[in-house]
Amino acid sequence: MAEAGVGVDIVQISRMERIRQVTPGFFARVFTAEEVEFCETSSRPMAQYACRFAAREAVLKALGTGFKGIGRKDVSVTAGQNGRPAVLLAGRAKELAEERGIVEFALSLSATGDLAIANAMALTEETRPKAKQTAQDEKQRIAQSFREARSVLDELERVQSGDEALENEER
Repeated sequence: MAEAGVGVDIVQISRMERIRQVTPGFFARVFTAEEVEFCETSSRPMAQYACRFAAREAVLKALGTGFKGIGRKDVSVTAGQNGRPAVLLAGRAKELAEERGIVEFALSLSATGDLAIANAMALTEETRPKAKQTAQDEKQRIAQSFREARSVLDELERVQSGDEALENEER
């Protein structure tokens, strides 16, 4: 049975600010064009970069690999459903996830003060949360249960009728 992996990482936002001052080309080398555009248009660009850097680390921890053999842009963050952050995999990271049966990463990002944190959970089909049953699904399940019960009762009546007919013949 496959297990879900969990990873967490924390990055100082001021570290991103120092990197920009010392090595401005770092961001283009490490982040995808989509990530750079998102971060640069944000009200707190360095906090967004720190969150995305922490997300890479958290995802690779959840994957169980670290950066060994993984390209800098093989893990990135995009806007998923309803604007929630979502993980995009490429290259070796994608291959490893497929080998391990990982179908999705649940990702949470947060930044406050000088800290950015990311939490990632690698999900397989077995560990992925199942959709909740709706009231209609529940009604259908109950109706099917009643049909099955009625079928059993009908069968019992048929058997009892047959037993009574045999008893009457024997008299």
